[in-house]
Amino acid sequence: MEFLVILGGGESGVGTAILAKKKGYAVFVSDKGEIQKKYKDVLEHFGIEWEEKQHSEERILGADIVMKSPGIPDKVPLVKALVAKGVPVISEIEFAAQYTEATLIAITGSNGKTTTTMLAHHILKEAGLNVGMAGNIGDSFAKMVAERQHDYYVLEVSSFQLDGVATFKPHIAVLTNITPDHLDRYDYVFEKYIASKFRIAMNQDTTDYFVYDQDDEVIAPWLAKHPVHSKKMPFSLTETVEQGAFVREGQLHVITETDTIKMTTDTLALEGQHNLKNTMAAATIAKLVGIRKETIRACISNFQGAPHRLEKVLKIHHVQYINDSKATNVNATYYALESVKTPIVWIVGGVDKGNEYKQLMPLVREKVKAMVCLGTDNTKVKEVFGNVVDLIVETYAMEEAVKVAYKIGERGDTVLLSPACASFDLFKNYEDRGDQFKNCVKNL
Repeated sequence: MEFLVILGGGESGVGTAILAKKKGYAVFVSDKGEIQKKYKDVLEHFGIEWEEKQHSEERILGADIVMKSPGIPDKVPLVKALVAKGVPVISEIEFAAQYTEATLIAITGSNGKTTTTMLAHHILKEAGLNVGMAGNIGDSFAKMVAERQHDYYVLEVSSFQLDGVATFKPHIAVLTNITPDHLDRYDYVFEKYIASKFRIAMNQDTTDYFVYDQDDEVIAPWLAKHPVHSKKMPFSLTETVEQGAFVREGQLHVITETDTIKMTTDTLALEGQHNLKNTMAAATIAKLVGIRKETIRACISNFQGAPHRLEKVLKIHHVQYINDSKATNVNATYYALESVKTPIVWIVGGVDKGNEYKQLMPLVREKVKAMVCLGTDNTKVKEVFGNVVDLIVETYAMEEAVKVAYKIGERGDTVLLSPACASFDLFKNYEDRGDQFKNCVKNL
């Protein structure tokens, strides 16, 4: 019996444990932190051994195979010791993929992957396909494979998950864009992060598809030097493509080998140029799996976007409050600032991941009337924008930030929470940050 050790007792770890147990592995879950009660209960229910607040190194080093949760860096001494010993250290998507015959659609990118994943899943589901959505979003992929077999999986995958793949081979791989993010995990070398994202296509062959943003200034040059084996399906806002998606004179065109679909961009449910790209990617996926034009058209005009992503909360005294807590990097905040058409009171800040804020300068100059900093250390944000924004206020709690924004906001303004940073200094995660924002707004 093969011995599988799982490092990390969260969603992906426990999902993998359930699947591994069903497939006849001896399973041991080890978490250096505390395991949440709901996950402990699941492990107990399945009779899976676990430990918390420690790693029993000797036992772990005796593993035949290790599944590492994406939050654990490769640089950790225990992981290094496993690799040195020749023990395969893989990610959940790698482990789960070998136990399903389903068609895999995998989506990655610095921004837009959640929206694209949700929209693609929405279209496939509405078309009546037996489809599951997993990965970085919702349930763990492994748990889904263990509990109910789908014909299709739409997976949101991060670079951390892709770092742990060896044979993972999606039929359709999507790369929405690449901007500097998580550089702290990649020795501050952008090329390492790019290479990690492109691992999504590394096992694809000529029967598979690679959907990507042709306008992205990183993707196209990288592809020229590192070609993929799959069929390329680019999408673009600036040029026409033979196969893939493009926009011309207000019409969105999606072209595959067998068919062409056209629809006016006015009917799309999601606003903003970046969402037009997410829609193109999702429509291309839908077309590649053979979904009817009418269904695609209907779905992209009635789709409700992802929570915490440019989510309109309330209008109070003619001031619109928008929750974009999911903007954990500069590029995501760029999209948010770009899409708001009124003067902005901008709530910004958190854990800086080596951010380069200068690209926001033209939009901040043009649109931001005041900044409300929300974080334990706002020095960098204040240094960058101190000379271009008249009013900058520092706050250290969400309630305080919202009250300050409420006082500043005038008729016709937008209060925008779009932090451009991670949330771990003051909040559990970006969802917690977004939920607190919405609650504080509702309590005004």
